Amino acid sequence: MPFVTINVLEGKGKDYIKKVSDSINEAVIETMAFPDDDRYQVVNQLSEDCMQYQGRQEERIMMHLVMRSGRPNKAKQAFYKKVVEYLHERVGVKPENIFITITENHDVDFSFKDGIAQFVV
Repeated sequence: MPFVTINVLEGKGKDYIKKVSDSINEAVIETMAFPDDDRYQVVNQLSEDCMQYQGRQEERIMMHLVMRSGRPNKAKQAFYKKVVEYLHERVGVKPENIFITITENHDVDFSFKDGIAQFVV
């Protein structure tokens, strides 16, 4: 169950956003064995000056995944490859313009509702 923050340049339509978010979700499920219905995403559309990526001026996507620790490095590497492949094929973003970071945490660090850390009760 990763919580995914997705940043794209402003002005994108619903179809573009859907393709991006679906591509990321599919790659997560295929490579890291998360359940099909485990989808927690926030998509931000940012102006060019608020989305800085080493001076890149072309279309770009930056994402941050927060998830429980324990996924093997090979699964993460497979995710990086798969999500870049999907985003390049489906929305035309060059692979070199896709930034990905993953932060791992512990069971007590998630609460889905009711102010309870569901993984530890």
